[in-house]
Amino acid sequence: MSKKIWPLMLSALALAAPAAAQDARPDQLAFREIFRELVETNTTLSSGSCTLAAERMAARMKAAGFPDSQLHLLATPEHPKEGSLVAVYPGTSKTAKPILVMAHIDVVEAKREDWERDPFTLFEENGYFYGRGTVDVKSQAAVWVDMLIRFQQQGYKPKRTIKMALTCGEETNGAFNGVEWLAANKRDLIDAEFALNEGGGGDSDGKGNVIGQSVQVGEKTFANFRLETRNPGGHSSVPVPDNAIYDLARALTKIEAHRFPVEMTDVTRRYFAEAGALRGDDIGRAMVALAKDPADTAAEAIVNTDPFLHSNLRTTCVATLLDGGHAANALPQRAGANINCRIFPGHSIESIRDELAKIIGDPGVTITQLPPKRPAPPAPPLDPKVIGPMQQLVDRYWPGLKVIPSMLNGYTDATFLGAVGIPTYGIPGIWGDPDGNGVHGLNERIAVQSLYVGRDYMVDLVRAYAD
Repeated sequence: MSKKIWPLMLSALALAAPAAAQDARPDQLAFREIFRELVETNTTLSSGSCTLAAERMAARMKAAGFPDSQLHLLATPEHPKEGSLVAVYPGTSKTAKPILVMAHIDVVEAKREDWERDPFTLFEENGYFYGRGTVDVKSQAAVWVDMLIRFQQQGYKPKRTIKMALTCGEETNGAFNGVEWLAANKRDLIDAEFALNEGGGGDSDGKGNVIGQSVQVGEKTFANFRLETRNPGGHSSVPVPDNAIYDLARALTKIEAHRFPVEMTDVTRRYFAEAGALRGDDIGRAMVALAKDPADTAAEAIVNTDPFLHSNLRTTCVATLLDGGHAANALPQRAGANINCRIFPGHSIESIRDELAKIIGDPGVTITQLPPKRPAPPAPPLDPKVIGPMQQLVDRYWPGLKVIPSMLNGYTDATFLGAVGIPTYGIPGIWGDPDGNGVHGLNERIAVQSLYVGRDYMVDLVRAYAD
């Protein structure tokens, strides 16, 4: 469920991105065809096929000269449409560890009747590409495929081996997950010193000016809990004090009123200090103050007015689903709700379940942690060997901007790689608009300039690491 959350620095100095050519370059047109084919291959869980998308990308790579030994199409018999593609581009060094570039190719469901355009047809209008997955995250997948094809055609000889994993299952909690399966069953195939993933990226002012770039370093743990109340029920004409719906409602009200305490990691403290300093408004000043003193309640009150920042400071738990009763003329025998928690690093799922029980304070409300249980790996280190090249290239592409580390409020497939010891970073490059570009919603879109310039940045970044 990776919803990309762009770090908010809306009052920062606006710096224009490098100007794109009036007409697309030949290499951009070739890349656009890869991007189009990915977007136009339906990869939703309900009616699509990641396997088909992976096969189509493998066919393009094979046509470019990749031998079969370097292309690995992987699907299990139980999930034939949820396949992955792992490609290996060998380096010249026998000692330098590989790097892994990754992207999920499954997408969130999209109903044609709700969209202005067919969500599975790529449209280019008014400086944007429209279609499901244009941002999340077939743009990144297309960049990696195109990059390796160009490397093959150019005869590029990197020092490090470059591996690519296009996988399925990131967008649907509880479905088969390709990265989780690879980590458990093909660890050697994807082994790398570190991995480059979604989750970072840039902000714009919505007018084409890039105002920030971030690297995602760490994320929250995802967990669902089912709250349930039960009563004997009876005839609705004879109400009694014990009512499953009312009991549940009281529990939900207590959760709504509870605010988990402020917490900071080294990453979030740095983010609040550096991003806050760029804003220049009341929230920015409060962010800086809170980074200096997390107990500053006046600064916290100001920061909490921003939903992203409020959530970036703490664990959050929110009701997302509700059910109850069995007949319109009967007292309810059962009522239930789903509570979705995004858990701040350092806390176990079990500890948050216990905290919910304390908040509710009613032993009649059962709290059950629902599968799957996600791992909670530590955040990757702020390694200068990884962060340094990102900043050097940002200096070239967007002079004056600083790569700011951030923690994702949601989660990505990085959680599965981190759990097996592969540090994973959400990289800068492609930028988004303040409104979120329709990610997970209607009429998803990405700016053409963002995609083309971000692509150039991402390829340069991989070459910096590989050389």
